[in-house]
Amino acid sequence: MTDATSREQDPEFLPADASAEITAQTGPSATAFESLGLAEPLLTVLRELGFTALTPIQAQSIPALLAGRDLVGQSRTGSGKTAAYALPLLSQLQIQRREVTALVVCPTRELSAQVARELRRFGRNLSGLSVALIVGGQPHREQAKALEHGAHVVVGTPGRLNDLVARGTLKLANVNCVVLDEADRMLDMGFEQEVTTLLGQVPEAHQTVFFSATFPAAISALSAKHQRSPLRVSVREAEDAGATTEELAVQLLPQQKLTALLWLLGRYTPEAALVFASQKYLVTETEQALAAAGVSAASLHGDLEQFDRDRVMAKFRNGSTRVLVATDIAARGIDLDKLDLVVNMDLPEQPEVYVHRIGRTGRAGNVGRAVSLCAANEQSKLDAIARYVGRVIPTLDYRSQADHGRTPAIADREARMDTLRISGGRKDKLRPSDILGALTGEAGGLEGTQVGKIEIHDHFTYVAVAKTVSAKARQSLTSGRIKGKRFRVDLSS
Repeated sequence: MTDATSREQDPEFLPADASAEITAQTGPSATAFESLGLAEPLLTVLRELGFTALTPIQAQSIPALLAGRDLVGQSRTGSGKTAAYALPLLSQLQIQRREVTALVVCPTRELSAQVARELRRFGRNLSGLSVALIVGGQPHREQAKALEHGAHVVVGTPGRLNDLVARGTLKLANVNCVVLDEADRMLDMGFEQEVTTLLGQVPEAHQTVFFSATFPAAISALSAKHQRSPLRVSVREAEDAGATTEELAVQLLPQQKLTALLWLLGRYTPEAALVFASQKYLVTETEQALAAAGVSAASLHGDLEQFDRDRVMAKFRNGSTRVLVATDIAARGIDLDKLDLVVNMDLPEQPEVYVHRIGRTGRAGNVGRAVSLCAANEQSKLDAIARYVGRVIPTLDYRSQADHGRTPAIADREARMDTLRISGGRKDKLRPSDILGALTGEAGGLEGTQVGKIEIHDHFTYVAVAKTVSAKARQSLTSGRIKGKRFRVDLSS
């Protein structure tokens, strides 16, 4: 992002040797994407995707990034910050140069994969665009091969990125933009040294961009060390805009938490719920309790292999799993337009983590709900969170209702969709339209409404289909052809 054509046109910009801070209020922006100077292929995609008004973080960040400014962007999860840096980054790529010029660093594999998908989605009209995903849990050889073929943007986790740089596989000599996404969590997870090492290996004249939901002192120190007169953009909820997430706390005994979770699922009947637990054993225990109650649930934690992580996340995103129980680290990168309910089985040690957790609901204009299960020994954590967010978290009366036997039954416990896994993906030139055509064409015979989210990876594809027709869909895909080829199709369990 080095084009500085619009700096003088924006009164918010200060001279290059000065720092600035912009505080924006949340709410829709009337500023059109067309007014920003983005590349036309990107504007076409935005129109196709139905993007109209800019979010505040986008309105304040995109002009600055297009002008070449270093930037620290602070806004809640779900505010549109991925697009805020992805669009300027893609707009200024030189596609004819098959070399890495942009690097996006994320704290986890899941977030890295989600960012890579967004970059490919926004850049689908940029002919020849190559986005390489470099994360742990995948073979070095396959990632090295992707880099050998030439990538414009590399997205990955600090450890694996440094590993491939040390091997000489990933070359950073032409990088002119580095983005640290969820920088606060990167530091919380102990990646400061790895991040510093990476930043020390890119050319001195590069743009450095931090995006974060919180702004702790460690971010300020990292910015002072690695950024040049950065613009800080801080987006806060307008007091009169109305919160999109209802926050509640339930006071109970520790042994009541699993029962209370089932009670909450019955009370609110969410289509999709994310349950946070700080320890892996509690994740497993909670998933088992939900399964015993007949609830469609899965778990996500650091011990899962990458294949299982991909499978679990795909099923949750496409509605085949209704409740996902996860640790904080594993849940990074979960990105759903509509997540009805977030439940904190236990309260985090740091209030910043609470902000990250609840930021996954109430997105894209939808109203969400976040409920924290608070035992007496966690009251100090709840008080610290209330001070940090600057508001009192109301208490939901659980004990009086549960004790009197008024716990509602869990309606529609099972998900309405099944997930099929097809043994072909992006490397086989498969596109969502190919899968949809095979399912709804003459051979497949499904209605479009019976097909859900289609998620294409390099070597396989997940597609959601209605449970009532999943056997038929699997049979038609197995016996038929997609783009003239036969693929193995399995029901993802």
